[in-house]
Parts: sequence; structure tokens; C-alpha cells
Amino acid sequence: MSSPPSHADGCVFVIFGASGDLTRSKLLPAIFNLCESGHLPDEFAILGVARPQIDQKTYRQQMREQVRQAEGEPLEPQKWKPIEDRLYYISGEFNDAGLFDRLKTTIADIRGRHHIPANYLFYLAVPPDLFGTVGDGLATAGLTSEDEGWRRVIVEKPFGYDLESARKLNAELRRGLRESQIYRIDHYLGKETVQNILAFRFANGIFEPIWNRRYVDHVQMTVAEDVGVGKRGAYYDKAGALRDIVQNHMFQVLTLVAMEPPISFGGEDVRDEKVRVLHAMPPLTQDDVKRHVVRAQYDGYTQEPSVDAQSRTETYVAMRLFIDNWRWAGVPFYLRTGKRLPRRVTEVAIQFKRAPLMLFRHTPVSSLSPNTLVLRIQPNEGIALCFNAKVPGPFERLETVTMDFSYAEHFKAEPTTGYETLLFDAMIGDQTLFHRMDMVEAGWRAVAPILDYWQADSRARLLTYGQGSWGPSEAELLIERDGREWRE
Repeated sequence: MSSPPSHADGCVFVIFGASGDLTRSKLLPAIFNLCESGHLPDEFAILGVARPQIDQKTYRQQMREQVRQAEGEPLEPQKWKPIEDRLYYISGEFNDAGLFDRLKTTIADIRGRHHIPANYLFYLAVPPDLFGTVGDGLATAGLTSEDEGWRRVIVEKPFGYDLESARKLNAELRRGLRESQIYRIDHYLGKETVQNILAFRFANGIFEPIWNRRYVDHVQMTVAEDVGVGKRGAYYDKAGALRDIVQNHMFQVLTLVAMEPPISFGGEDVRDEKVRVLHAMPPLTQDDVKRHVVRAQYDGYTQEPSVDAQSRTETYVAMRLFIDNWRWAGVPFYLRTGKRLPRRVTEVAIQFKRAPLMLFRHTPVSSLSPNTLVLRIQPNEGIALCFNAKVPGPFERLETVTMDFSYAEHFKAEPTTGYETLLFDAMIGDQTLFHRMDMVEAGWRAVAPILDYWQADSRARLLTYGQGSWGPSEAELLIERDGREWRE
């Protein structure tokens, strides 16, 4: 894996939707962390664009307070000043052509003031229905042309509501941008454990030879949240767990776990292998959806703010799928995600096939657990390997023990937002951790039979589960029918 540059390219970082929660809680704290770690060049500035009519001084004060809250401690003046001195703001309506003319003039002024090269990174922290509006405005103003310097646009999820809407959004963006200029971001891919999957698999000779159907019994992926929808009720009630988590976050992590070794760690080579995983998923039939997909809603969901009282939106999904290629044929992948579960945890567990039991016929079978490799993505990022060892003493007793690696303990790393790596990669032009359009379409294509069945059949079961439980009992049956069980 080649070493990335130690500094990002000099550029003007323009944030559309700069007064929103994403900018306050994630983007500016991430920029602050990059600056503090020495990864930002001196030739750098931030320009916020949003609707509120506030002056630049007020915006800087507001952002300083928001970053302080995100950091959880007072900001040291010498660390915040390099950001504040390069933080600018203009207001306007995104459908106003005059805004983009003023934007072009402001960027030129900022570049001259800080001696910044003609590189522009645009972040669309706005609803998807404004992607095309902002993209057209930038193109009309000549801000997407790369005659001088580079131009890159980061767009946030959700990228579409289904396959058709995703294609429509992409067509809107492509009116003024090339695919190589579009960076579809997923903050999950900025987490250290997710990034480490490739290094863990391909840099360690002891794991890759057994990373296949000969040795792996099954794979489990869990994305559990202990909170409800909170203030996201209006958005979530239109999306649901399948669209919000499975189609993007979980599928992207799954591709890293299941992909073949790329010929290089270049962005296109890695993404080529990832999309092949999604293409290798056999299309689900209606019977598959009925039998191997569980959807449910937690008790009290319809009383949440901004949620339809008659809503049939799922807050929990469990499913079984396969990847029909030479590496994984016959190995089930079990996915589950939900809100209001017992605790917040995201992990991938690779369970290896059980050792032959005859040798241990006098040992209680229940104590002979299969070896499991657990990739913890949050909250305590790390990797654990569970294996069996003999308990000291004269009797043949086995106990499962764990070798545990923690990022925080080993590297003494400070917690990050998950956006630091992704923003840095966008500034150096590395698209490895960003979605490509064919990956987005392949993900939507994989879940389309589920969405179609739920929409077409009003009798499609929507189960309920108690808050603080691990979901409905049908989710347990989903995996127990195959002689397996969920990790607790």
C-alpha cells in the first residue's frame, strides 16, 4: 500500500449547507483535527455557503463554539486561529444564479489573500434534491471546469431512494461534472477498523489463505443502535433501515470483507473488486424475501416526532444473502440492523468451521466454540480472535479465550469524526473509499426485490419488537433454521 502525501493539496474548501448540523458537528471538527495533526497546507481556506443572513464575524463565532462542543474541551487559541483566519461565509439561495457569481468572485478573493492554487473542493451538505441545482449553478459559473487546477464535488448520502432515483440524481450531477470529479461519501468508510480491513486481510499471510468457503462457516454483520430516530423522523420515515443502513453502510463494509485481492490499492482497482462482490449476489426471489428477510418496527415508533401515525416503515432488518463466486459460494452472510436495541455496536464476525468433535467426545460440546474473528467498527474500534484453550488442571476442559486488539489502547489515538480521512483523500484525489456510480446502482439492484415486495404486497409482514430487545423472535428463527445463532 503506497504512502499517501503527508499534506493535502492547497485548495478552497466550499461547503454548501454550511449552517447545518453536519458542518457544525462533523466537517469543521474534522478540518480542525486535520489542521492540528499537521495534514493541512498553509494554502487552504474554508468558505461556507448557506441561506441564513449572518455576517462573517458571527459565523466564525458560531462555528468556534460548535467545534468546542464537538471536541468536548476548550479550544486552544493557537490551534483554532489558523482555522478561524481562513473561515469565510456568504449567504444566498441555491437556485439564485447571482449566488454563484458572488461565489466565484469570493473564491478568487480568498485565493489571492492566502496564495491558494486554483483547486476547489465543493461539499454538498444539502438534501439530494438540491444536488442538481447546485451542480448546475457551479457549472454555469464556470466553477467545474478544470482548465486550471482541479475541481471535486463531495455528495452526501442518501444517494437516491431506489435505483431509478439514483440514476436520475447521477444524470443531474453529470450535466456539469465527470464521474472522476464526483466523490460520494459514506462516513462509515472513514472509520479506522473499516479502513484496516484491506490491510488486515492482505498484509497478513495467516488470514488470507483461510478467507474462503473451505474454512469459513458464515459471516455476521451487526449495526445496532440503542437510540430511536430522534430529530430525524421526517427523513427516516421515508427511508427506513433497509435504505438508510443496509444498502449503503453494510453493503460497503461487506464488499471489503468479501472482495478479491485487487491488483493495486489504487482507487479504481479497489472499487472494481468491490463492485464485483455486489454483482455476484444472486437476485432475491419473492420466496427468498418472505423466508430470509425480516422487517420490524420498535414499539412506540409511530409516536416519534414527525413520524406518520400509520407508518409501516421498518426500524429493523435482518436478512440472509449469498455471494455466488468461487471464494464464497455456499457461505451465508447474515445482516441485521435496528434502532432501540440493547446497545450501540457495529461489528463484522467471521465464524470459521467447527473442529471435528470426535477427539473431544468427552468434553462438553457446548464448551467447544467455533473460532471467530470479530472486526469491531464502533464504539471500541478493534479486532478480536476467539479460540479454544485447555483450562489448567488434570481434566480435559476447554474454555473460549480472546486475543483482543484495541486501536485506542495500542496507538493511543484520539477519537475522530470519521470524516478526517475522507476529506483528506478528497483533497489528494484518492477515490478508494468513495462510492462509484456502478456500486451505488449494484447496491440498489440487490435490495430492489425486497423493496418491490414490501410495496406491492400490503400483506407483507411488518413485525414489532420491544425497545431494548435484540429484535423480533423471527430474526432468531432466520438464523436458527440454518443451525446457527446471532452473536450477543
